[in-house]
Amino acid sequence: MTPTAPPGETSIIEEHLDRLVAFEPTTFPVLSVYVNAQPDQHGRDPDIGAFLRREFKRLGATWPASSPERESFEKDVSKVLSYVEKELAPSANGVAIFACSGAGDLFEAIQLNAPIDQNRVYVYNQPHLFHLARIDDEYPRYAAVIADARSARIFVFGLGQTLDSEQIKGKKMHRVKVGGWSQARYQRRVGNAHKQHAKELAEALQRIVSEDKIAHIVMSGDPAFLNLLQEELPKHVAELVVDTVKLEIKADEQEIFTATMEKMREFDAKTDAEKAQRLIEQYRGGGLAVAGIEGTLEALANGQVEELLISANLEGSRPAQEPVEAILAPEIPDPSGGTESDEPRPASVPDLLVTKAKQTDAEVTFIQDGSLLAGVEGVGGFLRWR
Repeated sequence: MTPTAPPGETSIIEEHLDRLVAFEPTTFPVLSVYVNAQPDQHGRDPDIGAFLRREFKRLGATWPASSPERESFEKDVSKVLSYVEKELAPSANGVAIFACSGAGDLFEAIQLNAPIDQNRVYVYNQPHLFHLARIDDEYPRYAAVIADARSARIFVFGLGQTLDSEQIKGKKMHRVKVGGWSQARYQRRVGNAHKQHAKELAEALQRIVSEDKIAHIVMSGDPAFLNLLQEELPKHVAELVVDTVKLEIKADEQEIFTATMEKMREFDAKTDAEKAQRLIEQYRGGGLAVAGIEGTLEALANGQVEELLISANLEGSRPAQEPVEAILAPEIPDPSGGTESDEPRPASVPDLLVTKAKQTDAEVTFIQDGSLLAGVEGVGGFLRWR
């Protein structure tokens, strides 16, 4: 398959998340920067540099000028500004940057075609991953198949962009004006050719599902041929088909992405509602479920959570920083040998929920409709054990 992502963009957020989740909490400041690079309504590019300089100046003043923390912060500021000014691709709609020179010289930059809704700068003792994980969940990787008896195209979409594409052409049949047995033989040849085309497409789709870790498929094209394709698909691949959508067989890539992404949104909304309802029913019945911030944090700390359900707007609906129990907050080693403080460290609770889920290999599902989890403080989880 041929990569079609613009230069400088990444197609796999998970690899970055794995590295960032593994970053050990530190006494040095860790910058987590999210910026929206989309042009405004007048087509003007945003002045990202001006926003960042204002924020960095405000935050930098909170450390003494000669302190190691301030030195680490200033190095990171220089790196971030340089990256945004020199390496941010014009096609990028957003970028997430994580930096800490003082601890392991951390610097991760992820350019995105998916939009970032708001500029944000966080400084904490570890990377702030709530928004990165949310983008990964809201723009899932899926396959779109546009096919008829003559040709087929497969696209892999993710993070609001085309990650890969492949084209498959069926065997062209030349019609001969004859009747009787010759006509019957021709029809059999046509049927065999269509079946062979469907088989080749099914094999290609099976390979792509495996290689690209596809969890969902949306189809479009000739209904008769799609039925034939479904018959050729292995059961585990056929079960990934979300729905079909009406598109012209020669629809362009953007049309295909827009229509199939809308179908994925509808599918996600349906599954979100089903999961939230099942979570609440299991929680009420004393099953393998936990709900509410305190209970879910405790279960995450114990490694009990199989899947975390969290409202996508939870961070915006709660104070940016809240005290949490010391056992749940990361303990920061002090260079002198003790801990930095005996008091519980302040933390962004929504971010802490997501980070702990990632650290314990729990699946994270962001629920777009906040009302579905409103009765349980916007968060809950299915448990591995109780």
